[in-house]
Amino acid sequence: MNSDLADEIAADAGLTKADARKIVDAVFIAVADAAAKGEEISLNGFGKLKVKDTPEHEGRNPATGEAMTIKAARKLSFTPAKAVKDRLNG
Repeated sequence: MNSDLADEIAADAGLTKADARKIVDAVFIAVADAAAKGEEISLNGFGKLKVKDTPEHEGRNPATGEAMTIKAARKLSFTPAKAVKDRLNG
């Protein structure tokens, strides 16, 4: 995915593919670093990424049906901007 995105950016911006790949990789590293700190990431015109905490809870092993405890975890959720929603829904 990063390679395809970088190729498209390179073509649109007149950059080399290698330079575009560096930019795309830097953006995703910055997003991951901000998320690891628990920060909300706003991408103007695209949407927001937010870290959500999920508590420990009971679940079932899908293979055996046996009850098991699912550990608490942090998840990254995405909320698209209105412009993105409008493009998706036509």
